[in-house]
Amino acid sequence: MNFFRGVMGGQPAGPQPTGAETIQKLCDRVASSTLLEDRRDAVRALKSLSKKYRLDVGTQAMDHLVRILQTDRSDSEILGYALDTLYNIICNDEEEEQDENAQKQSDDLGVQFTDKFIKDPENVTLLLSMLEEFDFHVRWPGVKLLTALLKNQCAQLQGVILVSPMGVSRLMDLLADSREVIRNDGLLLLQQLTKGNAAIQKIVAFENAFERLLDIITEEGSSDGGIVVEDCLLLLLNLLKNNSSNQNFFKEGSYIQRMKPWFEVGDDNSGWSAQKVTNLHLMLQLVRVMVSPVNSPGATASCQKAMYQCGLLQQLCTILMATGVPADILTETINTVSEVIRGSQTNQDYFASVNAPSNPPRPAIVVLLMSMVNERQPFVLRCAVLYCFQCFLYKNQKGQGEIVATLLPSTIDANSISAGQLLCGGLFSADSLSNWCAAVALAHALQDNLTQKEQLLRVQLATSLGKPPVSLLQQCTNILSQGSKVQTRVGLLMLLCTWINNCPIAVTHFLHNQENVPFLTGQISENLGEDERLVQGLCALLLGICIYYNDNSLENYTKEKLKQLIEKRVGKENFVEKLGFITKHELYSRAAQKPQPVFPSPEQMLFDHEFTKLVKELEGVITKAVHKSSEDEKKEEEVKKTLEQHDSIVTQYKELIREQDAQIQELREQVSTMTTQSEQTQSTLTQQLAQIQQHKDQYNILKLKLGKESQGQGGSQGEGSQVNGLLPEELTQLREEVEELRGQHKLLQAQLSDKDTLIDTLRSEAAQAAGGGAGGSDNAQMLQELEALRSQVQSQSSEISQLQADRQELLRRAEAGAAAPPPSGEGSADPAQAAELESRLAAQTSETERLREEARGLQEGRASLEQQLDSATSTVAILQTERARLQTEVAESKKEQDDLLMLLADQDQKIHSLKQRLKDLGETIDDEDDLDARDPSDEDEDEDEDE
Repeated sequence: MNFFRGVMGGQPAGPQPTGAETIQKLCDRVASSTLLEDRRDAVRALKSLSKKYRLDVGTQAMDHLVRILQTDRSDSEILGYALDTLYNIICNDEEEEQDENAQKQSDDLGVQFTDKFIKDPENVTLLLSMLEEFDFHVRWPGVKLLTALLKNQCAQLQGVILVSPMGVSRLMDLLADSREVIRNDGLLLLQQLTKGNAAIQKIVAFENAFERLLDIITEEGSSDGGIVVEDCLLLLLNLLKNNSSNQNFFKEGSYIQRMKPWFEVGDDNSGWSAQKVTNLHLMLQLVRVMVSPVNSPGATASCQKAMYQCGLLQQLCTILMATGVPADILTETINTVSEVIRGSQTNQDYFASVNAPSNPPRPAIVVLLMSMVNERQPFVLRCAVLYCFQCFLYKNQKGQGEIVATLLPSTIDANSISAGQLLCGGLFSADSLSNWCAAVALAHALQDNLTQKEQLLRVQLATSLGKPPVSLLQQCTNILSQGSKVQTRVGLLMLLCTWINNCPIAVTHFLHNQENVPFLTGQISENLGEDERLVQGLCALLLGICIYYNDNSLENYTKEKLKQLIEKRVGKENFVEKLGFITKHELYSRAAQKPQPVFPSPEQMLFDHEFTKLVKELEGVITKAVHKSSEDEKKEEEVKKTLEQHDSIVTQYKELIREQDAQIQELREQVSTMTTQSEQTQSTLTQQLAQIQQHKDQYNILKLKLGKESQGQGGSQGEGSQVNGLLPEELTQLREEVEELRGQHKLLQAQLSDKDTLIDTLRSEAAQAAGGGAGGSDNAQMLQELEALRSQVQSQSSEISQLQADRQELLRRAEAGAAAPPPSGEGSADPAQAAELESRLAAQTSETERLREEARGLQEGRASLEQQLDSATSTVAILQTERARLQTEVAESKKEQDDLLMLLADQDQKIHSLKQRLKDLGETIDDEDDLDARDPSDEDEDEDEDE
């Protein structure tokens, strides 16, 4: 202990030991001391020296400190000292202000010690296990040390943590720590951990990171919160940026809806703190990450839909139109709204309906365009407005039509400012940046929209008093020929190229001005400086479009004459070289990377993203068109026309085959319907058979009861019949009914015989058809159904016959009872016997009446059976007719398809010969069957090109 007092306390006598010697002695004491207190004091001393003697402590003590972490896990105090010492020798953040060389040496030292520590992966695993300790003096230094290691060697440490069991889960537990300092440092640790590693990002996201981070942001006050909110937002950006899996998980978890309250700003927006500006800026970036154009179109569309449905887009538009919002927040909000509406028709329609809170109200688009063409506005704000306008018109033909309509004479309102008026004002203003922005914006109103390109040709401009109006196309070429700034000419050339591209009518209007072609050829043929090369390339592109989409309607400027003019005045090779200046420009590749116009300075604002795609599409075809001879073009046009004719024939045959397939499908559905009806009929017959069986059982019961009464009351019935004479009349009536039933039974037998004959005939026809092979399975099924119907009808007939026989037996017994002689003792019957006979007679009379009612019910059942038999007969006839018709139609369809196959084979042979001719002429022909893969829209585009 005296040694430590010497180190930490007063000055002992004798020479003072150097720092390295002191550190060596402390390391020896850490390694050799058996008492925990001695080791703790030694480690505490190393901690106090670790900042001043960083190199010596790191070199000599690191292994001893790691050993302390392994062996003294029970003492939290010594663990905290060891972790703090390791943090001091590894971390580079707390160095005092030094010159550049000293700071670089310090950073290199931290990296070297980090490499030494993570060389053994067990050290990282040991450190992760330390984070499970709840003691503040252990957990907090452990978090800081792991963060420092990640800053120095992020990739290597990420790999170790990724393979460590429960490594990421232990780090996620830091967010649930009730001590804010540990939770906040845990956020910094996770920021470093999730940088550039998609696998760790996914694990962190599925450890419920989104829920925890959004809860922390809400607890800290959202945009009004402090640095903790900023850390949470940075971590969310790490998890979501360029990670489609996490973005989908964020959307499916309904976390987009929880972002809406972030953007609720009040009426008083003055005096925003710097932290609030930073927080809101990061929140807007988070929204943009979810709808970025680099994401897959499906994921972007679903996020855009969710943002509209939850009201997030409406909230952003409120900030857009609010007053007092800082300029950088307003710029980022415009960019965010741009990407939320880009390519989404619903969101674009909503944005078109937003009005600014002015008097009178003006559309938000008009207010934004006023800022874009105002040269006093900040450059980044003007770029953001241009991007917003481009996104509003992206794949929005309805919006394009509305913008162009504000330029047409019939829709111009002199009392209000429209988008078209602002664009024309910017196009012809003295500010070159306004010229370029207005030209690009107007070009986006024409992008891939032939109708609006033709409509814009109607726009007339009044240049000055007393002079006739000129067209917008002519005014653009006039300004182009006046030799304005390079930025203005580039913008106008991009507008003209987009305008006349794939629009032969616009090409004709452009060529109709006799000065345009000489101006273009003059610009291309001159040898100008580096700044003018881009203008020369764009002039070559514009002239090439005039050749490629020329319909030869102007005699002086046909395709052939324009190519001859290029060959004489410019030269084909020189023309192609100048055309290549566009893609070789240093700013071309930068603009082609992403849709948002981002430029370091206004002077570098030359290319538009959509225009770069147009150049890439047209450069090759224009080069090819210029080098083709007239004979080659004629031959190619003839071959194209022939191929188009064959395409038309093949298309017609394909349509015919589709129609026949539809007819066959319809017939199959009809057969299926009839099969269902047959099954229903069979089910009905089964139910009727059950009812017949029930009636039969009831009849048997009645027969047994009547037989017993006839045996016991035979004599009494005879006497009763002779007393009042009523029973013989009823018996006579029953006999007549029986005769009538017999006649009807014979008639039913005759009908059954006719049906048997019909079924035999159908069976023979089915056997013949089965021998032919076509439709055999369907005919066999129909014959089985008919046979089943026949057996059911025969069963019903036999049951009816049985019922008739039973009834005849009953009548015979009744007649025998009536004809029987009275008993011999009748003359001497006393009044009591007479009364008994009269009562028996009354009972017999009531029983006879009951039997009559029963007979009537059976007759009605027979009538119902006859109706069912008629229904079955009609069903058989319908099925027979339908089968015959189906067989005929199938045969005709097969014959027509055979004829079509023959015709298609002939057409394929002709197409092959024509392709061979094209190959002989030097044309490149794909071997794939492109004819079948082309859709109608492609054919329409080809027709436009030929025109």
